[in-house]
Amino acid sequence: MSCDAGCHNKLYRDPDNGKVAGVCAGVADYFSWDIDVVRFATIVAAILFSVTTLAIYVAAAFFLPKKPKDLYDDRMEEQYWRKYRKSPKDTLADTRYRFRKLERKLSRLEAYVTSDRYQLDRELQDLDHHPAR
Repeated sequence: MSCDAGCHNKLYRDPDNGKVAGVCAGVADYFSWDIDVVRFATIVAAILFSVTTLAIYVAAAFFLPKKPKDLYDDRMEEQYWRKYRKSPKDTLADTRYRFRKLERKLSRLEAYVTSDRYQLDRELQDLDHHPAR
């Protein structure tokens, strides 16, 4: 990843997946919404509030930075950040749960490696590999 800290939580325009300037595609990506729904809402807003919607769209196309090509290292990272933007509290709880689970595993591993049982298992394994002559 070549972007700085916080780059995954910024709103970008996405011209690669967009039709005009990529504003709708960027908004849909940021909020994890369906791109067709965002486009439809933009068209409806353009019909009802033509000048305002057009002004906002042009301003967004001008001021929003283009989405970096290498924003995510892989598909899993992209899914993580989408989930995080959608529900940061749930993502944080999930991450805490995973770390607690890893901590318990590590704790059991440390207890085993520092126990007498580990030393005994190693000595028995050495006897199996090197039989007495």
